[in-house]
Amino acid sequence: QLQLVESGGGAVQPGGSLRLSCAASGFTLDYIAIGWFRQAPGKEREGVSCISKSGKTTSYSESVEGRFTLSRDNAKNTVYLQMNNLKPEDTAVYYCAADRNPFPIFCTLQPDLRRYTQWGQGTQVTVSS
Repeated sequence: QLQLVESGGGAVQPGGSLRLSCAASGFTLDYIAIGWFRQAPGKEREGVSCISKSGKTTSYSESVEGRFTLSRDNAKNTVYLQMNNLKPEDTAVYYCAADRNPFPIFCTLQPDLRRYTQWGQGTQVTVSS
């Protein structure tokens, strides 16, 4: 069964850190573009970060640039999102998604369901004092 499972969410105070994990099962993350997205109540899903199929290129939204870092461990078949200096506006459900199409090789921060065909169930991140 093809599956993505997110973990690592929780409640933190502003300025705190969390590391989200996205573990794949049933398929390998080798040469798969992965995106992290989030959705806050009443808002549209937005892209946070993504990594290209080769793993050589990462992209970040302006709102998280410099605070979040995406990395991939192919040996563990897992992608991570390190989130530092968290702000209340980062509060959302965070999802990872896989683009298993062979092309294009670059990732996109658009939550394009034609590209990202495999999604996890999401993990809640709450930033509050």
